[in-house]
Parts: sequence; C-alpha cells; structure tokens
Amino acid sequence: ELGKIITEYKVIVDKSTVPVGTADKVRAAIAAGYKGDFDVVSNPEFLREGVAVEDFMKPDRVVIGCSTERARKMMGDLYAPFVRQGNPVIYMDERSAELTKYAANSFLAMKISFMNEIARLCESLEADVDMVRKGIGTDERIGKRFLFPGIGYGGSCFPKDVQALVRSATETGYDFEILKAVMKVNEAQKLHLLPGILSYFKGQLSGKHFALWGLAFKPNTDDIREAPALYIIDALLKEGATVSVFDPEAMRNVKMELGDKVQYAGSQYEALDQADALIIATEWNEFRTPDFSRIAASLKNKAIFDGRNLFDLSVMRDLGFYYQSVGRAIIK
Repeated sequence: ELGKIITEYKVIVDKSTVPVGTADKVRAAIAAGYKGDFDVVSNPEFLREGVAVEDFMKPDRVVIGCSTERARKMMGDLYAPFVRQGNPVIYMDERSAELTKYAANSFLAMKISFMNEIARLCESLEADVDMVRKGIGTDERIGKRFLFPGIGYGGSCFPKDVQALVRSATETGYDFEILKAVMKVNEAQKLHLLPGILSYFKGQLSGKHFALWGLAFKPNTDDIREAPALYIIDALLKEGATVSVFDPEAMRNVKMELGDKVQYAGSQYEALDQADALIIATEWNEFRTPDFSRIAASLKNKAIFDGRNLFDLSVMRDLGFYYQSVGRAIIK
C-alpha cells in the first residue's frame, strides 16, 4: 500500500511567477528521483494586492499550462467551483502559460508608463491629461483602466516582471526595446515632482521640512517595495531637507528600512506640523477628501505637490493653494 502511495500519479502545480522554462526544470528534477507517473502544470496567479481573496474566489480568467489530458481534467475539476459564472479557463502549453503572466504585467506597466509620458507632454503643451485619459479610455480597444498618470509604478510584481521579461528576451538574443523604455520612463517618473518642488523653493531645499502622505506603492497594502515615496524621500534628504511621513499601513515597514532618517507622524494632520509643503505619493482614500482649512493652517506655505492627482483643479484654485499635480496645469 505504501509503495502505491509513493508511486501513484501526482500533479505538481507551479503557481509562482517564474521564468519561461521553469516547468521543464521542475519536471526534470522530479523525474530524477520519483518513480511514479506525474505531470507538471503551470498555473500562474493573477491576484492583486489588497483584493487577493476576491480575485482568488472569483477569477476573471484561469490560465493552465499542461501537456496531458489527465492533468487538464484534474485542473479543470479543481477550478470548476470557482468559474461557475462562465469565466474562461484557458488551456495552453506550460511555456506559454509562464509567458502569459509576464506579458500581462508588462503590458499594464507599459500602459502606466505611456500615460506618464502623455502627462509630461500635456505639461509642455498646456493640455490636461485627465481630459486625454477620459477621451482615450472610452475606446473599448484601449480601456479605461491603468490610464491614471502619477509618479510611477512600484510593488513586488511590475518592476520585477518587466525586468525578468527583458532578461529572458536578452538571453534568447532578442532586444525588447519597448519594455526597456517602460523601465526608463518609470525610473524618471518617480522623481517627477522634484523639479517643481525645487523651482517653488528657488532651488534651495536645505533646512526645509516636508510632510509626505503615502508610503506604500499603492493604497490598501503595506508593500513598500520599489515605492516612489522612498525615492522622493531619498532625494529630499540628499538636498538637505527633513521629512515627516504618514501612511495608514506602511509605517512599520518604512521604519524598518529607513530607521530615524524621517519623522513618523501619528496621523496625516500631525505630519503637517511645521512643514513647508505637503507631498502626496499614494492615493489612499482618506487623503482624497481632507480638511483643507486644517492643511492651510498647518503648512508654512499653502503648497501641495500631488503625485496622484487627487484633487480638482478648480477647487484648489478657489481654496488659494499652490498646487502641482501630474500632467495638469499648475495652480498658483
């Protein structure tokens, strides 16, 4: 009986985002020591940070890379309860499944960098990126998602996956020029607010104190990997400024990384105390409708540098703020 269990048919599922060809390596490693029948399946996950449980329970699509009908049936039975509403289960070979994950994330990263370049162009041409975004987002071939400009993407997936796909292409002798540009644009975009901040303070940030709202790379997570906020903090510190930060979830992780290089506020309003200006780096919901009178009373200058375009331009004009966002007119 034990011998039967040890050698009975098994399916080994790769869920992680892995380089193309990993299923082959896993298959070879298992075959070197396992005497029974088995298959290796590539089943990449498409879970978003912050809503991962919902994405798992109600996937918009399931990608399964397998080579045998036996493995296909087992995986189909496994996912049947999760796709009862008819969302597609797409079967393909293992290498195509592995590549699908990288291609999906890289395409989304490309959309973000494209809109960030459009935003830069809007600033030069005195156009409004919000209007451009709405104008192209209604085209069903383009879609309205991932068209919001800002100060770049971060996190654990997009930077790593774009880089990995470029590396895989390079190893095969192919130069993936578009994705190289995506990475270059994103790196520059993380510091997109800095020239405006320097200009406002006439090139002198030494001795200035800034409030920074938002540390996580996106809202509803404590993930600070490749977060634009960290790049902004580093640039400000190098200019001789000091920074007081607040984030609803990511403070502990930043403290582990930066220690006492910055001040950690107990609330978004506490961060404003004695600050020369406010910088917004993450679009948390609690930052979208703040008490503007309290902001104005706390800041030494009524200046907000918004990397996520949270506020309406006409509102900021009426309130009398100096307001710089991304791809839109500066309110003075």
